Amino acid sequence: MFAQPGSDAAVTLANPVDQVLELPILVLNVHSRCNCRCVMCDIWKREENTSIKSQDLERHRESLRRLSVRWVVLSGGEPLLHSDLRSLCTFFRELNIRLTLLTTGLLLSKRASEVAELFDEIIISIDGPARIHDAIRRVNGGFRLIESGVADIRRICPLMRITGRTTVQRANHCHLQETVSTAQAIGLDSISFLAADLTSQAFNRPLLWPADRQNQVALTVGELRALEEEVEGLIAIYSEEIRTGYVAESARKLRRIVAHFAAHLGLTQPVAPTCNAPWVSAVVEVDGSVRPCFFHRSIGNIHDSDLDHIVNGKSAMDFRHNLWVHDNPVCQRCVCSLNYSQQGGLAE
Repeated sequence: MFAQPGSDAAVTLANPVDQVLELPILVLNVHSRCNCRCVMCDIWKREENTSIKSQDLERHRESLRRLSVRWVVLSGGEPLLHSDLRSLCTFFRELNIRLTLLTTGLLLSKRASEVAELFDEIIISIDGPARIHDAIRRVNGGFRLIESGVADIRRICPLMRITGRTTVQRANHCHLQETVSTAQAIGLDSISFLAADLTSQAFNRPLLWPADRQNQVALTVGELRALEEEVEGLIAIYSEEIRTGYVAESARKLRRIVAHFAAHLGLTQPVAPTCNAPWVSAVVEVDGSVRPCFFHRSIGNIHDSDLDHIVNGKSAMDFRHNLWVHDNPVCQRCVCSLNYSQQGGLAE
């Protein structure tokens, strides 16, 4: 595991190795469009209808082997809008790579057989109980489609791991406990929480959100207090679910969500999480650009060079050499960190 000075990871290296010998995790944004209109995301505003196809990846087959990629997450947009999802998944299956679908869940029921066959795991975006979820996603009946989709997958493949992921923001900050009980009610295997991203250029934001746009998603001081009470209630009431991992975050990580919004209000200083994402993963955008994580700048493009040459090219090596997560302003505002050990997998 790699870690930066000032982090609380188990192992800290004063001078992290700049070269990536193994890249266990790869995230692919495989389709440009989305079938939700979420208040906290701008992906749905894209006008183009593009996708990454299996033929785009063929030149990278040996790169994926050399980098020992073991886990690919298909995201978007909405991956289930992809016109040839089977071909894409078959490409990775031939390399014996674990496949995770990150989805809005609206098309799960319609494509249940295909999803159950092609994927090892499903992560569904769940923003609260039905009324809250549909209001945030701005899709009438969206939650009902998710519920039926989960049930259809379960009938076909009872052991399929299906989890939920909730983005915490103004519209749902008082409903986290209700979200846990909702996830249990529809048969999800776990639920995770992350704070809404307010300041980066990720998720189809060509420019930083102006203050009025940020305020649609961020919390006021009064709402921050309500969130803190909600989180503490969740920690108290669902302590067993936290202990067993049904709620994926520890109490410390749940409290970090409160700290994120407090820092946005200027009440505290932002603190970077423990993260080694640029050394163990990469994100490929739908246009082929490769990022060391969701939030940092591109280091190359899969249409111009092989993946292993990109992640170990001069741009990537210089980036990692000069990146100190603890002090980096982008990392300090991060909402989606990764702490991965080659021996133990995902860590706290």
